[in-house]
Amino acid sequence: MKKIEVLGTGCKKCTVTAEQITAIAKELGTDVEVTKVTDPQIIMHYQVMSTPAVAVNGKLAHSGGVPDRKKIEAILKA
Repeated sequence: MKKIEVLGTGCKKCTVTAEQITAIAKELGTDVEVTKVTDPQIIMHYQVMSTPAVAVNGKLAHSGGVPDRKKIEAILKA
């Protein structure tokens, strides 16, 4: 199971990112645990300067906006 963290302030873009990752993972049959992280200290730990950002199993995979479908699929398949 991949542990995916959506890092951000809880804005609409962060919510959409989490929803899209969950939906695409389900379509692909990928087992994921998606959590939203709003704690600024945790976000800064990943050195994120622009949100939403996505971390997979503790490693930053994307930052700076809602990832498109191709990016989400690449994140899930990596």
